[in-house]
Amino acid sequence: MFIDTHCHLDAAEFGGTQTALVDEARTAGVGRIVIPSVERANFARVQQLCAQHAGCAAAYGIHPMYVAQAQVEDLDVLREYLQQQPAVAVGEIGLDFFIENFDQEKQEFYFAAQLKLAREFDLPVLLHVRRAQDTVLKHLRRTPVRGGIAHAFNGSPQQAAEFIKLGFKLGFGGAMTYPRATRLRELAATLPLDSIVLETDAPDIPPAFLPRGAANHPGYLPRIAATLAELRQLPLAEIARITSQNAHSALALLE
Repeated sequence: MFIDTHCHLDAAEFGGTQTALVDEARTAGVGRIVIPSVERANFARVQQLCAQHAGCAAAYGIHPMYVAQAQVEDLDVLREYLQQQPAVAVGEIGLDFFIENFDQEKQEFYFAAQLKLAREFDLPVLLHVRRAQDTVLKHLRRTPVRGGIAHAFNGSPQQAAEFIKLGFKLGFGGAMTYPRATRLRELAATLPLDSIVLETDAPDIPPAFLPRGAANHPGYLPRIAATLAELRQLPLAEIARITSQNAHSALALLE
């Protein structure tokens, strides 16, 4: 059984096809799907999907790309969801210094506040980290949490080692299926295997085997995992076993 540790099943690109997508994923061997939220406006939809579909688990948080429209009161709503709804993590949270005209101060404010909520509820976090590895690590050292997952990891080996020291697993998905992604594939091949989890980030980060512009789906995870199996020279079943074990280790409340 595979675990998709990061899938935006609520995304508008999927329309009303979520039931079919979950069924297709289950048939392909994906037994668990973690659905992170990105802003207050989609907390309820994420909660609804997880209530409707067995095997789906929620995370609640405010994504750094959505802080521009966030209000401080959204943190109170987030606290209420974490109190009242089953959640395996606080997420998707973090920092993104790649987007145009980003407000670093506001991003760091919401990230720090959500790390404090993760500590308050003793939950791991799902991290979005883009061109902000060292700043994210600085905040994690300042506000230690119960580990979690550095989603779509694309840092250096040294940064990977620091995340691992802090109790984090590293998420790998469709990006590593591209032969030209040599640095990322080297990480996937050489990092400690007990530090790696699998993800799709569907509908984003489509793998190399999809036509250009096609949406990623959770059911593609085993084919993405086949790249990791090839890079590690291990049977696919062993990759499934170890990465699923790692996901449960990172997300203790994942059933």
